[in-house]
Amino acid sequence: MRLLQKLVFGLVLLCSVFALPAVAQSDYPNRPIRWIVGYPPGGTTDILARLMGQWLSTRLGQQVVIENRAGGGNNIGTEMAVKAPADGYTIFLVNPANAINATLYPKLPFVFLDDLAPVGGIIRVPNVMTVTKNFPANTVAEFIDYGKKNPDKINMASSGSGTSVHLSGELFKSMTGLSMKHIPYKGAGPATVDLIGGQVDVIFDNMPSIITHVRAGTVRALAVTSAQRSPAMPDVPTVAETVPGYEASAWFGVAVPKGTPPAAIARLNREINAGLADPALKAKLADLGGVPIGGTPEQFWALHRMETETWAKIVQFSGAKAE
Repeated sequence: MRLLQKLVFGLVLLCSVFALPAVAQSDYPNRPIRWIVGYPPGGTTDILARLMGQWLSTRLGQQVVIENRAGGGNNIGTEMAVKAPADGYTIFLVNPANAINATLYPKLPFVFLDDLAPVGGIIRVPNVMTVTKNFPANTVAEFIDYGKKNPDKINMASSGSGTSVHLSGELFKSMTGLSMKHIPYKGAGPATVDLIGGQVDVIFDNMPSIITHVRAGTVRALAVTSAQRSPAMPDVPTVAETVPGYEASAWFGVAVPKGTPPAAIARLNREINAGLADPALKAKLADLGGVPIGGTPEQFWALHRMETETWAKIVQFSGAKAE
């Protein structure tokens, strides 16, 4: 009888030990989550993280804290995410620079697709070819004509070397033969301030960070960089309507350090997809020009691999270099 009691006690103890991870995972999250953004406040990455962060905070019952870690063409924030504990309490906002940098930088301290794990895609957006309100061109054709008559006199701002903002401009330069001086900033926010002030002439900015300024009339949109016109700016033509074959767009999603518990990834993915289906949040993203991506972690990583190959061709075609 005593032996039987010991066996039963042992089995109960063993079952409780194996149940601990399941209990811990079902508790996720039980403390705040930090969301690393590789750019300063004011740009698309920051705007998007704060919108989705509010949604996730409500759905998860824990505060999602945005942590802006700008610098190094987004590589500083990326490396922080790679080195963070793989416990589900650090997430990273993936953006086109993560695909571009794989080719643009000859050596990085990480391999993005290997050192992080996918959670899911959020949105895809066009970039907007935007000029100062007093720039002497009202169309893309007029801009090209002015640029050819005034070589090296146009200052092209970007949110940083290696961003889709930078590469969209480099692609435009290579396809039109224009010579413009690239002025990289540490984020779209400070670049836009100087565009409004007239210190720079043009930027190919992500739509979410520039659209409010276009609507306010402080800058002018000449074209969008996507293959089709954007529903958020239906009267603005595409660059391709003047420069056939031109296309470049930005996309965003979420990743976590490699080794993060599958249950945490699944919960985050579920809540992101729920947000993309929520009418109110979906309307806010659409107003910024965003088209939802959503889907599984595997689908998001497949997209990232495809975009890495696409941007590699653009980097090589344009001859862009890390600055």
